[in-house]
Amino acid sequence: MSHLEAGGPVKFAFIIMDEFDPARDRAQIHGGAARIVGVSSLDEAAAVARELREDGVGCIELCGAFGPDGARRIIEATGGKVLVGYVTHLPEQDDAYAAAFA
Repeated sequence: MSHLEAGGPVKFAFIIMDEFDPARDRAQIHGGAARIVGVSSLDEAAAVARELREDGVGCIELCGAFGPDGARRIIEATGGKVLVGYVTHLPEQDDAYAAAFA
């Protein structure tokens, strides 16, 4: 049975990608019901996503660095058993984002 079929509150996680170490760069609140994990690559993110799925996380949000292809990779990594979304921004802020993440 998938975590989505189990019923009850859904555990959430947010994965961010930059120069992070997923073993060290993580936090949780509400007894692990909401988590954040930093990774440095898509491969690390896939491994973390599998770990989160095994720990009962039913929804993973990804930072914008993942984009649609990265989100698809995480969906594949979780066997499609976890809801996966990724952060976007409005087009009118494209220049500001480009400058901030240059």
